[in-house]
Amino acid sequence: MSEGRLTHIDATGAASMVDVSDKAATSRMAVAEGVVVMRPETLRLIREGDAKKGDVIGTARLAGIMAAKRTHELIPLCHPLLLTKVKIACEPDDALPGLRLTAEVRVQGQTGVEMEALTAVSVACLTVYDMVKAADRGMRIEGIRLLSKEGGKSGLWRAEDEA
Repeated sequence: MSEGRLTHIDATGAASMVDVSDKAATSRMAVAEGVVVMRPETLRLIREGDAKKGDVIGTARLAGIMAAKRTHELIPLCHPLLLTKVKIACEPDDALPGLRLTAEVRVQGQTGVEMEALTAVSVACLTVYDMVKAADRGMRIEGIRLLSKEGGKSGLWRAEDEA
């Protein structure tokens, strides 16, 4: 792939699924993050397990895993992948205040898992919102981004810190 070339556009300008049949299957990994900013009282509800809909963090974790597995059904032109690992971490952060979520996705395959990691963290954040929206409709989902990816022809890539 040449730098700056859109891989999902063919020579005629039409949308096209990338042909990965000639690529070697390699170990690939991607990590994405997002945050849900909320009132301190809402974060306390989550920490204490008092949300009316139940276990917010556990449900968000499960939703993120399920979303990663179905990314190809949601994002046009994504390849269906046999994921080998999906891990969702959800950490309370008093400084936000809110929850900081990360998704790590792994595969042994011919294409990367960046979209799966981004989809997983997005859906996990949306699930947090859904679980506690009755207590705090003003929550904000922010900062969804790719933190790193490994494997394939381009190797290791890490986001630059914005600090």
